[in-house]
Amino acid sequence: MPNLKDLKNRIASVKSTRKITKAMQMVAAAKLRRAQDAAEASRPYTERFNAVMAGLASGSAGSASAPKLLSGTGSDNVHLLVVMTAERGLFGGFNGNIAKLAKSHAQKLLADGKTVKILTVGKKGRDAIRRDLGDHFVGHVDLSEVKRMSYADAQGIAKDVLGRFDAGEFDIATIFFARFENVVTQHPTAQQIIPATFEASDDADSTTLYDYEPSEDAILADLLPRGVATAIFSALLENGASEQGARMSAMDNATRNAGEMIDKLTIEFNRSRQAVITNELIEIISGAEAL
Repeated sequence: MPNLKDLKNRIASVKSTRKITKAMQMVAAAKLRRAQDAAEASRPYTERFNAVMAGLASGSAGSASAPKLLSGTGSDNVHLLVVMTAERGLFGGFNGNIAKLAKSHAQKLLADGKTVKILTVGKKGRDAIRRDLGDHFVGHVDLSEVKRMSYADAQGIAKDVLGRFDAGEFDIATIFFARFENVVTQHPTAQQIIPATFEASDDADSTTLYDYEPSEDAILADLLPRGVATAIFSALLENGASEQGARMSAMDNATRNAGEMIDKLTIEFNRSRQAVITNELIEIISGAEAL
């Protein structure tokens, strides 16, 4: 049984830890509101952009002059996986869930005889995947110095991906991120961005016909690279909200666990102290009787 001094030190240590986790929870809660607002504000634009692109893409489907970003290379042998996670830890299972989905997808492709290349955004994803798939890494994007995510950051990543596509380094590109739902729920998501795939919104008016000037193929050639950057930016914003939600939840659980541990240690401390007092009383009484 640990002595009273050890128990007292452990209680003080856990109390200090609880103060830290509580402070981190409050900071995450403050950051969550801003990150959640940014993610939710981007969704209407992304959905409307995809609806317009779906209409354009349907008109160019099968066309010999369709942009390469839409029609693809005609092959699916080489896949680029863009794994987007956080630069820091203490998010519970946030980073691990995204990495797990990416590894599962990569292993399935490898089992089918495909070539896999991995581009990581965020060092936690890189660290989680390196052991099993380190030989497939082709690049890393460091966002540790970024204080607030901007469209320029997404453009930088998109430029890297598009440059690799133009150089013929891959046929299909897929991004992996966590879609934010609420504080306790973030869904690991895989989304193909090259060749571009668009789904028309359910409320789209299919009876409306549009004439485009210039041609649909010309508009697509200009908008498809922007669509890649938009998808990446939306994923980064979803990740940002998911990070703060996961941290808030993880720190809340840590704070609760610390409180429970303090209660247990306090009970053990009181019992040990009572046992010491009882032993001292027995020694006093025994000495008195001996006299």
